[in-house]
Amino acid sequence: MRSTSPQRIGVLYALSAYGFWGLVPIYFKAVSHISPLEVLAHRVIWSVPLTALLITLGKDWRELRKAIAKPNVLHTLFLSATLVSVNWLIFIVAISTDQVLQASMGYYINPLVNVLLGMIFLRERLRPLQIAAVLLAAAGTLNVTVNYGKLPWISLALAFSFGIYGLLRKTVKIESVNGLFVETTLISPLAFTYLLFLALRGKGAFGTAGWETTLLLFSAGAVTTFPLVWFTSAARRLPLYVMGLFQYIAPSCHFLLAVFLYREPFTWTFGITFGCIWAGLALFAVDSLRSQRSKSSTKDPH
Repeated sequence: MRSTSPQRIGVLYALSAYGFWGLVPIYFKAVSHISPLEVLAHRVIWSVPLTALLITLGKDWRELRKAIAKPNVLHTLFLSATLVSVNWLIFIVAISTDQVLQASMGYYINPLVNVLLGMIFLRERLRPLQIAAVLLAAAGTLNVTVNYGKLPWISLALAFSFGIYGLLRKTVKIESVNGLFVETTLISPLAFTYLLFLALRGKGAFGTAGWETTLLLFSAGAVTTFPLVWFTSAARRLPLYVMGLFQYIAPSCHFLLAVFLYREPFTWTFGITFGCIWAGLALFAVDSLRSQRSKSSTKDPH
């Protein structure tokens, strides 16, 4: 029983992280009366003290100093901070403009984009099922483009910005919470300057738009940080392929919220596109499981 306990705890952490990320559109809908850029600035600002507190509680400052002392780490983290800020901003815009379906599509596509980026930048060879999965996602994107006459830019921007962000973070050996602290710290001067500019012009929402709005903006750091802590805790306890299967919880929740709660129109065009993407993800999941089993049998012939 003891040997399975860490995995059970890992499953609970994974469900908490991806479930929270799946329901996070509800939070951003609640602050949709505020400009997305202001919400983003609060998300950055309030993440700094919260991640600092978590690092202090975890007695991890020494490891953080070691990580950032290595060459080019701060430069890379500044680039990753810029990318994740762009990703956050696009997501906030998508929610506030009633395009949760596009956000859902973006995070469904993301695992396939990761495979494509691995091929381009890391020279990884794609297996046949992976190629078929990427082509199906491309067909779904083309379907939307042809029928609506424009690219689903929100979906693609979310998928590629987060994919490239992950690619950059792979080059830096730093814990997730420590990395988030450095990233938000590096970008916080811009966020603080923007919030100060709004306050001086009397246009800032914090403290002026009612206690509910102020509390929601203050909570932006927790909304950003806690699911990341849960994700990190899950990743330490669960195999990578299991985490890969859990990642579809978030976009599935986005999809359900968009269709059933926010009543976004789910047309035949979206139906065909999501059908292509889901089929591609099914192939991707089958390939991942098959690859994992192959590795396991190679390690343990008995």
